[in-house]
Amino acid sequence: MLKGISIYPETLSNKKKINRMRRDKNGTPKETGRGNLLVDAAESGLIGSDKAPDGPNAAPHVDQLPIKVDYGDELSPDQSLTPGGSKTSSPSSPGDDVMLGELTFSVDYNFPKKALVVTIQEAHGLPVMDEHTQSSDPYIKMTILPDKRHRVKTRVLRKTLDPVFDETFTFYGIPYSQLQDLVLHFLVLSFDRFSRDDVIGEVMVPLAGVDPSTGKVQLTREILKRNIQKCISRGELQVSLSYQPVAQRMTVVVLKARHLPKMDITGLSGNPYVKVNVYYGRKRIAKKKTHVKKCTLNPVFNESFIYDIPIDLLPDISIEFLVIDFDRTTKNEVVGRLILGAHSITAGGVEHWREVCENPRKPVAKWHSLSEY
Repeated sequence: MLKGISIYPETLSNKKKINRMRRDKNGTPKETGRGNLLVDAAESGLIGSDKAPDGPNAAPHVDQLPIKVDYGDELSPDQSLTPGGSKTSSPSSPGDDVMLGELTFSVDYNFPKKALVVTIQEAHGLPVMDEHTQSSDPYIKMTILPDKRHRVKTRVLRKTLDPVFDETFTFYGIPYSQLQDLVLHFLVLSFDRFSRDDVIGEVMVPLAGVDPSTGKVQLTREILKRNIQKCISRGELQVSLSYQPVAQRMTVVVLKARHLPKMDITGLSGNPYVKVNVYYGRKRIAKKKTHVKKCTLNPVFNESFIYDIPIDLLPDISIEFLVIDFDRTTKNEVVGRLILGAHSITAGGVEHWREVCENPRKPVAKWHSLSEY
């Protein structure tokens, strides 16, 4: 049962002016000559600037768009997603000669409890990720490969290039005989309040060469450039769309997701929800969230969102689905993204939108693979 609640396009009252900058090879900022752009201080547009150019051919002003949204009941998480606009260059992309620092940690084994004990001690010589403070806000994610059953995070340490974490993590239920088949994966990141966290680098430590049977083994490893292999599945999302040309109404149903990767800090199943953003051109005009589904990697949502969209605006409408893992203790993490409509980047997304527009009044449901955000 849908509530009769109307949400009109968002105002631009929280916008601020910034200069779009470009940097040369030496890191010196240069103005691109494109002038000032209006950027949402809390959340940027779908792709780049959300300010349409002025002039006779400019798109209608978003505040005047006759679009409203009705939606079902919702229990929104307290934390909202806040990706930012442009990012500074990351040391994860330069050449191999960039020094990313070192990580010191120790490995021990508790035989009575059949538990692997890993202490993340400190890091030294990390690169600067925040040009404003000339520092970084580092933290570390650790995973035990290959099964990824155990995922943990350290706390974030502010404004330091030589963080001392001194945090111990105990992983129970790991037989000593299996240690030789495991690999410790440390991902070193720098926290960013307004955007995706910067990846500094990674450390891979096969336990085949480590023997903690006689006591704690302390190790120091160089932090290496992250091996960018995007073969890890982000899972799939099933959505249904239908358009009523007489009522000029689009019905979006978030059905379910499957095979989502584990994002929870404890290594247990995640707490996913879906954020639905509607864009006219590059400007977001509506947003809403589904309920959070606790402790599942195959959530069933079955939540409807209804948008009144004039038929002549359909070619410029995009619907973005962000599958997000809700976390009460740290920042929510985006599991994956799907875009349908004008800015769809996959053949499946383009085909789904075409079927919806060519088959009025018919609900069209499809599964889509999620892409990295």
